[in-house]
Amino acid sequence: MLPPRRFLPSFSLLAAFEAAARTGSVTAAANELGLTQSAVSRQISALEKQLGVALFLRERQTIRLTIAGDGYAREVREALRRISNASLNLRANPSGGTLNLAILPFFGTRWLTPRIGRFLDAHRGMVVNLITRLEPFDFRFDTLDAAIHFGSARWPGAALTFLMDEEVVPACSPEFKARYDLETPANVLKAPLLHLNTRPDAWEAWFSKNRVAFDALHGMLFDQFMTIVEAAVAGLGAALLPRFLIDRELEQGLLVSVSEAETPESGQYFLAYPPDRATYPPLAAFRDWILEEIGDEKLAKGERIGQ
Repeated sequence: MLPPRRFLPSFSLLAAFEAAARTGSVTAAANELGLTQSAVSRQISALEKQLGVALFLRERQTIRLTIAGDGYAREVREALRRISNASLNLRANPSGGTLNLAILPFFGTRWLTPRIGRFLDAHRGMVVNLITRLEPFDFRFDTLDAAIHFGSARWPGAALTFLMDEEVVPACSPEFKARYDLETPANVLKAPLLHLNTRPDAWEAWFSKNRVAFDALHGMLFDQFMTIVEAAVAGLGAALLPRFLIDRELEQGLLVSVSEAETPESGQYFLAYPPDRATYPPLAAFRDWILEEIGDEKLAKGERIGQ
């Protein structure tokens, strides 16, 4: 239920306030909105009167946000951004079949983007907007319909649909493997290691799983899978990488598995979404499609292994 009308200022008042708050100038706001300075000033005064709160401090020819005005400006700016995005989505797809999906960067680049065309071909008129996100967020305060989540089956306030397990492999360039004679897990300990800062304990878990004693583990640190893969291809070290995301490098011989070893559990992939969006048609269609896509891929890989 919407609050009483007296608490809902008009769009024109909010736009004038936001522009003045962002630019710090009534003149700049007037130029941006195509209005006169006096018109913007009147709109801001009308907004302050409606709210019963001073939003700006007037100092000679300048304005400065009050503490209350600063907090209000942040909320209004986000609300206007969401309205703008909703309007753009509607114009881009008048049928209303838009899915705003948060993706993990490397998963989106390597796995989802090359396949998403098949979903769009099968669902004419639907639009999928991909937004990169690394950390979980609160669906209550975001315009996203769903997100690809990696880790444990936990996202407060969200429903989760299991997609797949992740198998990580220690990989490096063929030259690097030969140089350090990486045939056993123990030998890997003597080679330069590459670390991902979102998985700082990955190598520790791998060595523990393979019963290799170690002290402190050092090496280069990366914040993205894309750069750590390129570093491994370039021979800078060995990296623990999801097998399904480096199929290309393994097939081309740019990367090879370091050694035959046991692999610890690293996590799982889920499709996360607000429970009340579960039946939203674009989301439901995407959920069915991605589960089928993953199932077909597992079957194809199983058949290749059996040949």
